[in-house]
Amino acid sequence: MMNVCLHSIARARFLLSLLLLLAWHSSVLAAEPREYILDNGLKVLLVEVPKAPVVTVQIWYRVGSRNEVLGRAGLSHMLEHMMFKGTPQNPKGTFSRTIRKNGGNDNAFTSQDFTAYFENLAADRVALALELEADRLRGLLLDEKEFQLEREVVKEERRLRTEDDPQSFLVESLFAQTFLMHPYHWPIIGWFPDLNAMTREDLKRHYDTYYVPNNATLIVVGDIKADALLPTIKRLFESIPKGPTPPQQVVAEPEQKGERRIIVKREAQLPFVMAGYRTPNFSDTDSYPLMILESILSHGKSSRLYRSLVYEQKQALAVGAEYSLLRTDPELFYFYAVVRPGRKVEDVEQVLYREIAKLQAEPPSAKELERAKNQVEASYVFGQDSNFRQAMLLGEAESVGAGWRHVGQFLERIRGVTAQDVQRVAKRYFVQDTRTVGILLPAPPTKQTAQAGEVR
Repeated sequence: MMNVCLHSIARARFLLSLLLLLAWHSSVLAAEPREYILDNGLKVLLVEVPKAPVVTVQIWYRVGSRNEVLGRAGLSHMLEHMMFKGTPQNPKGTFSRTIRKNGGNDNAFTSQDFTAYFENLAADRVALALELEADRLRGLLLDEKEFQLEREVVKEERRLRTEDDPQSFLVESLFAQTFLMHPYHWPIIGWFPDLNAMTREDLKRHYDTYYVPNNATLIVVGDIKADALLPTIKRLFESIPKGPTPPQQVVAEPEQKGERRIIVKREAQLPFVMAGYRTPNFSDTDSYPLMILESILSHGKSSRLYRSLVYEQKQALAVGAEYSLLRTDPELFYFYAVVRPGRKVEDVEQVLYREIAKLQAEPPSAKELERAKNQVEASYVFGQDSNFRQAMLLGEAESVGAGWRHVGQFLERIRGVTAQDVQRVAKRYFVQDTRTVGILLPAPPTKQTAQAGEVR
Protein backbone atom coordinates (compact mmCIF):
# COMPACT_ATOMS: atom_id res chain seq x y z
CA MET A 1 0.00 0.00 0.00
CA MET A 2 1.52 3.29 -1.10
CA ASN A 3 0.44 5.72 1.58
CA VAL A 4 3.96 6.87 2.39
CA CYS A 5 4.02 10.68 2.91
CA LEU A 6 6.45 12.84 0.97
CA HIS A 7 6.96 15.47 3.62
CA SER A 8 5.07 14.75 6.74
CA ILE A 9 8.05 15.55 8.88
CA ALA A 10 10.83 18.08 8.90
CA ARG A 11 13.37 16.41 6.64
CA ALA A 12 10.73 15.32 4.19
CA ARG A 13 9.54 18.92 4.18
CA PHE A 14 12.90 19.81 2.62
CA LEU A 15 12.24 17.28 -0.11
CA LEU A 16 8.69 18.27 -0.93
CA SER A 17 9.54 21.96 -0.87
CA LEU A 18 12.27 21.20 -3.37
CA LEU A 19 9.86 19.17 -5.50
CA LEU A 20 7.24 21.90 -5.44
CA LEU A 21 9.85 24.54 -6.17
CA LEU A 22 11.01 22.47 -9.16
CA ALA A 23 7.43 22.13 -10.28
CA TRP A 24 6.95 25.89 -10.06
CA HIS A 25 10.22 26.48 -11.89
CA SER A 26 10.08 23.71 -14.41
CA SER A 27 6.58 22.91 -15.54
CA VAL A 28 5.39 24.24 -18.84
CA LEU A 29 1.68 23.82 -19.34
CA ALA A 30 1.33 21.81 -22.54
CA ALA A 31 -2.14 23.20 -23.04
CA GLU A 32 -4.39 25.68 -21.34
CA PRO A 33 -6.28 23.93 -18.53
CA ARG A 34 -10.00 23.50 -19.08
CA GLU A 35 -11.75 24.57 -15.88
CA TYR A 36 -15.14 23.33 -14.71
CA ILE A 37 -17.04 23.86 -11.47
CA LEU A 38 -19.48 21.07 -10.65
CA ASP A 39 -22.82 21.77 -9.01
CA ASN A 40 -21.42 20.66 -5.64
CA GLY A 41 -18.51 23.10 -5.85
CA LEU A 42 -15.77 20.67 -6.91
CA LYS A 43 -13.28 22.45 -9.17
CA VAL A 44 -12.04 20.34 -12.07
CA LEU A 45 -8.98 21.14 -14.18
CA LEU A 46 -8.37 19.04 -17.30
CA VAL A 47 -5.23 19.36 -19.42
CA GLU A 48 -4.94 17.53 -22.72
CA VAL A 49 -1.40 16.21 -23.34
CA PRO A 50 -1.71 13.60 -26.12
CA LYS A 51 1.99 12.86 -26.70
CA ALA A 52 2.01 9.64 -24.63
CA PRO A 53 -0.84 7.28 -23.59
CA VAL A 54 -0.51 8.04 -19.87
CA VAL A 55 -2.34 10.21 -17.37
CA THR A 56 -2.00 11.55 -13.85
CA VAL A 57 -5.06 12.00 -11.64
CA GLN A 58 -4.70 14.22 -8.57
CA ILE A 59 -7.17 15.46 -5.99
CA TRP A 60 -6.11 18.30 -3.72
CA TYR A 61 -7.88 19.20 -0.47
CA ARG A 62 -7.35 22.64 1.03
CA VAL A 63 -6.43 21.33 4.45
CA GLY A 64 -3.04 20.87 6.04
CA SER A 65 -1.39 21.34 9.40
CA ARG A 66 -2.29 25.06 9.36
CA ASN A 67 -5.96 24.03 9.70
CA GLU A 68 -5.37 22.27 13.00
CA VAL A 69 -5.31 23.48 16.58
CA LEU A 70 -2.71 23.18 19.29
CA GLY A 71 -3.21 19.89 21.07
CA ARG A 72 -4.31 18.07 17.93
CA ALA A 73 -1.39 18.77 15.61
CA GLY A 74 -0.95 16.03 13.03
CA LEU A 75 -4.63 15.44 12.25
CA SER A 76 -4.28 16.15 8.51
CA HIS A 77 -1.32 13.81 8.16
CA MET A 78 -3.01 11.07 10.18
CA LEU A 79 -6.14 11.36 8.05
CA GLU A 80 -3.99 11.00 4.95
CA HIS A 81 -2.83 7.63 6.28
CA MET A 82 -6.41 6.60 7.08
CA MET A 83 -7.58 7.41 3.55
CA PHE A 84 -5.94 4.13 2.50
CA LYS A 85 -7.80 2.05 5.10
CA GLY A 86 -10.86 1.31 3.03
CA THR A 87 -14.51 2.04 2.33
CA PRO A 88 -17.53 -0.29 2.33
CA GLN A 89 -17.14 -0.67 -1.42
CA ASN A 90 -13.33 -1.01 -1.43
CA PRO A 91 -12.02 -2.64 1.77
CA LYS A 92 -8.58 -2.07 3.27
CA GLY A 93 -5.77 -2.59 0.74
CA THR A 94 -8.05 -2.60 -2.28
CA PHE A 95 -7.24 0.91 -3.48
CA SER A 96 -3.50 0.62 -4.06
CA ARG A 97 -3.72 -3.05 -5.06
CA THR A 98 -6.22 -2.19 -7.79
CA ILE A 99 -4.04 0.63 -9.12
CA ARG A 100 -0.97 -1.64 -9.16
CA LYS A 101 -2.85 -4.46 -10.90
CA ASN A 102 -3.69 -1.97 -13.64
CA GLY A 103 -0.05 -0.97 -14.11
CA GLY A 104 -0.14 2.28 -12.14
CA ASN A 105 1.16 3.74 -8.92
CA ASP A 106 -0.41 5.93 -6.27
CA ASN A 107 0.64 7.96 -3.26
CA ALA A 108 -0.25 10.96 -1.13
CA PHE A 109 1.36 13.84 0.72
CA THR A 110 0.47 16.34 3.40
CA SER A 111 1.88 19.82 3.82
CA GLN A 112 1.21 22.81 6.00
CA ASP A 113 -1.35 24.07 3.47
CA PHE A 114 -2.90 21.07 1.69
CA THR A 115 -3.30 17.30 1.41
CA ALA A 116 -3.13 15.66 -2.01
CA TYR A 117 -3.58 12.20 -3.52
CA PHE A 118 -2.48 10.97 -6.93
CA GLU A 119 -2.50 8.07 -9.35
CA ASN A 120 -0.28 7.69 -12.41
CA LEU A 121 -1.48 5.11 -14.91
CA ALA A 122 -2.34 4.33 -18.53
CA ALA A 123 -4.76 6.79 -20.07
CA ASP A 124 -7.37 4.12 -20.79
CA ARG A 125 -7.56 3.44 -17.02
CA VAL A 126 -8.35 7.01 -16.01
CA ALA A 127 -11.96 6.21 -15.07
CA LEU A 128 -10.71 3.62 -12.57
CA ALA A 129 -8.65 6.18 -10.64
CA LEU A 130 -11.53 8.63 -10.67
CA GLU A 131 -13.95 6.00 -9.37
CA LEU A 132 -11.63 5.09 -6.49
CA GLU A 133 -11.09 8.71 -5.49
CA ALA A 134 -14.81 9.49 -5.58
CA ASP A 135 -15.49 6.46 -3.42
CA ARG A 136 -13.15 7.46 -0.60
CA LEU A 137 -14.28 11.07 -0.72
CA ARG A 138 -17.81 9.98 0.16
CA GLY A 139 -17.38 6.80 2.21
CA LEU A 140 -14.21 6.47 4.30
CA LEU A 141 -14.63 3.88 7.06
CA LEU A 142 -12.30 5.25 9.78
CA ASP A 143 -12.27 2.02 11.75
CA GLU A 144 -11.21 2.39 15.41
CA LYS A 145 -8.87 -0.60 15.35
CA GLU A 146 -7.18 0.58 12.16
CA PHE A 147 -6.78 4.04 13.65
CA GLN A 148 -5.08 2.66 16.75
CA LEU A 149 -2.68 0.63 14.61
CA GLU A 150 -1.92 3.45 12.20
CA ARG A 151 -1.28 5.90 15.01
CA GLU A 152 1.59 3.69 16.15
CA VAL A 153 2.93 3.68 12.59
CA VAL A 154 2.90 7.49 12.53
CA LYS A 155 4.57 7.67 15.94
CA GLU A 156 7.32 5.39 14.71
CA GLU A 157 7.64 7.55 11.60
CA ARG A 158 8.16 10.58 13.79
CA ARG A 159 10.62 8.70 15.96
CA LEU A 160 12.77 7.57 13.04
CA ARG A 161 12.68 10.67 10.86
CA THR A 162 12.57 13.50 13.36
CA GLU A 163 13.49 12.42 16.86
CA ASP A 164 16.43 10.36 15.59
CA ASP A 165 17.45 12.86 12.90
CA PRO A 166 19.14 15.85 14.55
CA GLN A 167 18.96 18.14 11.51
CA SER A 168 15.25 17.49 11.02
CA PHE A 169 14.71 18.08 14.71
CA LEU A 170 16.45 21.45 14.40
CA VAL A 171 14.26 22.44 11.41
CA GLU A 172 11.18 21.64 13.44
CA SER A 173 12.51 23.59 16.43
CA LEU A 174 13.35 26.60 14.28
CA PHE A 175 9.78 26.84 12.95
CA ALA A 176 8.37 26.49 16.45
CA GLN A 177 10.61 29.33 17.59
CA THR A 178 9.76 31.55 14.61
CA PHE A 179 5.97 31.16 14.61
CA LEU A 180 4.64 31.62 18.11
CA MET A 181 0.95 32.12 17.27
CA HIS A 182 0.53 30.99 13.66
CA PRO A 183 -0.15 27.26 13.07
CA TYR A 184 3.09 26.97 11.11
CA HIS A 185 4.37 26.66 14.69
CA TRP A 186 3.71 22.92 14.88
CA PRO A 187 5.07 20.13 12.67
CA ILE A 188 3.00 18.47 9.97
CA ILE A 189 3.35 15.08 11.62
CA GLY A 190 2.42 16.46 15.05
CA TRP A 191 4.06 15.97 18.43
CA PHE A 192 3.83 12.81 20.55
CA PRO A 193 1.37 14.29 23.09
CA ASP A 194 -0.93 15.39 20.25
CA LEU A 195 -0.76 11.98 18.59
CA ASN A 196 -1.47 10.25 21.89
CA ALA A 197 -4.46 12.51 22.58
CA MET A 198 -5.91 12.14 19.08
CA THR A 199 -9.15 10.15 18.76
CA ARG A 200 -11.14 8.61 15.97
CA GLU A 201 -13.80 11.26 16.63
CA ASP A 202 -11.19 13.98 15.97
CA LEU A 203 -10.39 12.38 12.61
CA LYS A 204 -14.06 11.97 11.71
CA ARG A 205 -14.72 15.64 12.46
CA HIS A 206 -11.69 16.65 10.36
CA TYR A 207 -12.80 14.43 7.48
CA ASP A 208 -16.40 15.68 7.55
CA THR A 209 -15.26 19.32 7.69
CA TYR A 210 -12.57 19.43 5.05
CA TYR A 211 -13.09 16.43 2.75
CA VAL A 212 -16.01 17.93 0.89
CA PRO A 213 -16.15 18.58 -2.87
CA ASN A 214 -16.33 22.36 -2.44
CA ASN A 215 -12.96 22.24 -0.64
CA ALA A 216 -11.17 20.22 -3.32
CA THR A 217 -9.63 20.49 -6.77
CA LEU A 218 -9.59 17.50 -9.12
CA ILE A 219 -6.87 17.60 -11.77
CA VAL A 220 -6.31 15.27 -14.71
CA VAL A 221 -3.33 15.81 -17.01
CA GLY A 222 -2.41 13.53 -19.89
CA ASP A 223 -3.76 11.76 -22.96
CA ILE A 224 -7.40 12.69 -22.47
CA LYS A 225 -10.20 14.49 -24.25
CA ALA A 226 -11.69 16.95 -21.79
CA ASP A 227 -15.16 16.96 -23.35
CA ALA A 228 -15.29 13.17 -23.32
CA LEU A 229 -13.99 12.80 -19.76
CA LEU A 230 -16.15 15.45 -18.12
CA PRO A 231 -19.38 13.36 -18.16
CA THR A 232 -17.56 10.55 -16.33
CA ILE A 233 -16.33 13.00 -13.70
CA LYS A 234 -19.81 14.41 -13.26
CA ARG A 235 -21.31 10.95 -12.93
CA LEU A 236 -18.82 9.93 -10.25
CA PHE A 237 -18.45 13.16 -8.25
CA GLU A 238 -21.44 15.42 -8.74
CA SER A 239 -23.75 13.33 -6.56
CA ILE A 240 -21.48 13.84 -3.55
CA PRO A 241 -23.21 16.49 -1.42
CA LYS A 242 -21.67 19.89 -1.03
CA GLY A 243 -20.60 20.57 2.55
CA PRO A 244 -20.58 23.73 4.65
CA THR A 245 -17.72 26.04 3.73
CA PRO A 246 -14.82 24.97 5.96
CA PRO A 247 -13.68 27.55 8.51
CA GLN A 248 -10.89 29.81 7.35
CA GLN A 249 -7.83 29.76 9.58
CA VAL A 250 -6.69 33.39 9.63
CA VAL A 251 -3.91 34.03 12.12
CA ALA A 252 -1.47 36.90 11.73
CA GLU A 253 1.88 36.27 13.37
CA PRO A 254 2.89 39.33 15.43
CA GLU A 255 5.84 41.39 14.27
CA GLN A 256 9.14 39.99 15.50
CA LYS A 257 11.10 42.62 17.41
CA GLY A 258 14.39 41.01 18.17
CA GLU A 259 16.56 38.08 17.15
CA ARG A 260 15.55 34.69 18.52
CA ARG A 261 18.05 31.90 19.03
CA ILE A 262 17.68 28.24 19.86
CA ILE A 263 20.44 25.75 20.60
CA VAL A 264 19.76 22.03 20.26
CA LYS A 265 22.17 19.46 21.68
CA ARG A 266 21.70 16.00 20.25
CA GLU A 267 23.77 13.08 19.11
CA ALA A 268 25.13 14.18 15.75
CA GLN A 269 28.27 13.90 13.70
CA LEU A 270 28.63 17.59 12.84
CA PRO A 271 27.21 20.96 13.92
CA PHE A 272 24.45 22.44 11.78
CA VAL A 273 23.50 26.12 11.46
CA MET A 274 20.22 27.62 10.29
CA ALA A 275 19.03 31.22 10.01
CA GLY A 276 15.46 32.01 9.00
CA TYR A 277 13.76 35.27 8.02
CA ARG A 278 10.03 35.75 7.59
CA THR A 279 9.25 36.71 4.00
CA PRO A 280 6.10 37.28 1.89
CA ASN A 281 4.36 34.71 -0.27
CA PHE A 282 3.06 34.84 -3.85
CA SER A 283 0.66 37.70 -3.06
CA ASP A 284 3.58 40.16 -2.81
CA THR A 285 5.65 41.17 -5.85
CA ASP A 286 8.77 40.92 -3.67
CA SER A 287 8.44 37.13 -3.89
CA TYR A 288 9.98 37.10 -7.38
CA PRO A 289 13.19 38.96 -6.49
CA LEU A 290 13.44 36.65 -3.47
CA MET A 291 13.41 33.64 -5.80
CA ILE A 292 16.20 35.13 -7.89
CA LEU A 293 18.10 35.96 -4.72
CA GLU A 294 17.81 32.32 -3.63
CA SER A 295 19.24 31.21 -6.96
CA ILE A 296 22.17 33.62 -6.71
CA LEU A 297 23.01 32.46 -3.22
CA SER A 298 22.49 28.73 -3.35
CA HIS A 299 21.88 27.14 -6.78
CA GLY A 300 24.87 25.11 -7.88
CA LYS A 301 28.59 25.16 -7.18
CA SER A 302 28.93 28.62 -8.72
CA SER A 303 26.50 30.08 -6.18
CA ARG A 304 27.80 32.60 -3.67
CA LEU A 305 27.30 30.45 -0.58
CA TYR A 306 28.95 27.35 -2.03
CA ARG A 307 31.83 29.28 -3.53
CA SER A 308 32.52 31.16 -0.31
CA LEU A 309 31.85 28.67 2.49
CA VAL A 310 32.67 25.36 0.82
CA TYR A 311 35.22 26.08 -1.90
CA GLU A 312 37.19 29.17 -0.86
CA GLN A 313 37.06 29.35 2.94
CA LYS A 314 36.39 25.64 3.54
CA GLN A 315 34.18 26.43 6.49
CA ALA A 316 31.30 24.13 5.57
CA LEU A 317 30.68 20.78 3.91
CA ALA A 318 27.28 21.77 2.57
CA VAL A 319 25.31 25.01 2.36
CA GLY A 320 22.02 26.13 0.94
CA ALA A 321 18.98 28.34 1.11
CA GLU A 322 15.30 27.67 0.63
CA TYR A 323 12.39 29.88 -0.28
CA SER A 324 8.99 29.05 -1.76
CA LEU A 325 6.52 31.71 -2.75
CA LEU A 326 3.64 29.22 -3.02
CA ARG A 327 2.48 29.24 0.59
CA THR A 328 -0.97 30.11 1.91
CA ASP A 329 0.62 32.49 4.42
CA PRO A 330 4.03 34.18 4.54
CA GLU A 331 6.65 31.73 5.70
CA LEU A 332 10.47 31.56 5.86
CA PHE A 333 13.48 32.19 3.69
CA TYR A 334 16.17 30.22 5.48
CA PHE A 335 19.85 29.48 5.11
CA TYR A 336 21.69 26.44 6.40
CA ALA A 337 25.22 25.08 6.61
CA VAL A 338 26.84 21.84 7.75
CA VAL A 339 29.96 22.88 9.65
CA ARG A 340 33.22 21.32 8.46
CA PRO A 341 35.09 19.27 11.11
CA GLY A 342 37.48 21.45 13.08
CA ARG A 343 35.66 24.70 12.22
CA LYS A 344 33.76 26.84 14.69
CA VAL A 345 30.00 27.17 14.51
CA GLU A 346 30.11 30.89 15.19
CA ASP A 347 32.57 31.45 12.33
CA VAL A 348 30.33 29.65 9.84
CA GLU A 349 27.32 31.63 11.02
CA GLN A 350 29.14 34.93 10.55
CA VAL A 351 30.30 33.99 7.04
CA LEU A 352 26.66 33.37 6.13
CA TYR A 353 25.74 36.84 7.32
CA ARG A 354 28.65 38.42 5.45
CA GLU A 355 27.42 36.92 2.18
CA ILE A 356 23.98 38.36 2.85
CA ALA A 357 25.54 41.74 3.72
CA LYS A 358 27.37 41.81 0.38
CA LEU A 359 24.07 41.64 -1.50
CA GLN A 360 22.64 44.31 0.76
CA ALA A 361 25.57 46.61 0.09
CA GLU A 362 25.86 46.05 -3.65
CA PRO A 363 23.43 44.56 -6.20
CA PRO A 364 24.46 41.46 -8.16
CA SER A 365 26.29 41.98 -11.42
CA ALA A 366 24.42 41.85 -14.70
CA LYS A 367 26.13 38.54 -15.51
CA GLU A 368 25.19 37.03 -12.15
CA LEU A 369 21.59 38.18 -12.47
CA GLU A 370 21.32 36.78 -15.98
CA ARG A 371 22.76 33.43 -14.89
CA ALA A 372 20.19 33.17 -12.09
CA LYS A 373 17.33 33.95 -14.46
CA ASN A 374 18.67 31.44 -16.98
CA GLN A 375 18.79 28.75 -14.31
CA VAL A 376 15.14 29.33 -13.47
CA GLU A 377 14.02 29.46 -17.09
CA ALA A 378 16.06 26.41 -18.11
CA SER A 379 14.49 24.34 -15.35
CA TYR A 380 11.10 25.66 -16.44
CA VAL A 381 11.63 24.41 -19.98
CA PHE A 382 13.28 21.07 -19.13
CA GLY A 383 10.32 19.98 -17.04
CA GLN A 384 7.70 20.42 -19.73
CA ASP A 385 7.31 16.70 -20.44
CA SER A 386 6.02 15.74 -17.00
CA ASN A 387 2.27 15.33 -16.60
CA PHE A 388 2.80 14.85 -12.89
CA ARG A 389 4.69 18.11 -12.39
CA GLN A 390 2.14 20.06 -14.40
CA ALA A 391 -0.65 18.73 -12.21
CA MET A 392 1.40 19.37 -9.07
CA LEU A 393 1.91 22.98 -10.07
CA LEU A 394 -1.76 23.55 -10.78
CA GLY A 395 -2.84 21.82 -7.60
CA GLU A 396 -0.51 23.74 -5.35
CA ALA A 397 -1.36 27.09 -6.93
CA GLU A 398 -5.07 26.38 -6.46
CA SER A 399 -4.69 25.07 -2.92
CA VAL A 400 -2.71 27.99 -1.50
CA GLY A 401 -5.02 30.60 -3.02
CA ALA A 402 -2.91 31.79 -5.93
CA GLY A 403 -5.12 30.18 -8.56
CA TRP A 404 -3.88 28.27 -11.59
CA ARG A 405 -3.92 31.37 -13.80
CA HIS A 406 -1.21 32.85 -11.61
CA VAL A 407 1.14 30.25 -13.09
CA GLY A 408 1.12 31.86 -16.52
CA GLN A 409 2.60 35.06 -15.13
CA PHE A 410 5.67 33.35 -13.69
CA LEU A 411 8.25 33.79 -16.46
CA GLU A 412 7.22 37.35 -17.21
CA ARG A 413 7.66 38.34 -13.58
CA ILE A 414 10.97 36.53 -13.24
CA ARG A 415 12.30 38.25 -16.36
CA GLY A 416 11.25 41.60 -14.93
CA VAL A 417 13.39 41.30 -11.79
CA THR A 418 16.26 43.79 -11.69
CA ALA A 419 19.53 43.76 -9.78
CA GLN A 420 18.19 46.62 -7.69
CA ASP A 421 15.12 44.53 -6.82
CA VAL A 422 17.38 41.78 -5.49
CA GLN A 423 19.37 44.23 -3.39
CA ARG A 424 16.20 45.88 -2.12
CA VAL A 425 14.58 42.67 -0.84
CA ALA A 426 17.86 41.57 0.75
CA LYS A 427 17.95 44.83 2.70
CA ARG A 428 14.26 44.73 3.56
CA TYR A 429 13.86 41.18 4.83
CA PHE A 430 17.28 39.97 6.02
CA VAL A 431 17.35 42.04 9.20
CA GLN A 432 18.90 40.89 12.47
CA ASP A 433 15.90 41.84 14.60
CA THR A 434 13.61 39.60 12.52
CA ARG A 435 16.03 36.68 12.36
CA THR A 436 15.59 33.32 14.06
CA VAL A 437 18.74 31.25 14.45
CA GLY A 438 18.98 27.53 15.14
CA ILE A 439 22.23 25.82 16.13
CA LEU A 440 22.73 22.08 16.39
CA LEU A 441 25.63 21.12 18.67
CA PRO A 442 26.68 17.45 18.71
CA ALA A 443 26.27 15.78 22.08
CA PRO A 444 28.19 12.67 23.16
CA PRO A 445 26.39 9.36 22.65
CA THR A 446 24.23 8.22 25.53
CA LYS A 447 25.12 5.04 27.37
CA GLN A 448 22.22 3.26 25.69
CA THR A 449 23.40 4.29 22.22
CA ALA A 450 26.96 3.28 22.96
CA GLN A 451 25.85 -0.16 24.13
CA ALA A 452 23.75 -0.62 21.01
CA GLY A 453 26.80 0.22 18.93
CA GLU A 454 28.87 -2.39 20.78
CA VAL A 455 26.25 -5.06 20.10
CA ARG A 456 26.43 -4.38 16.37
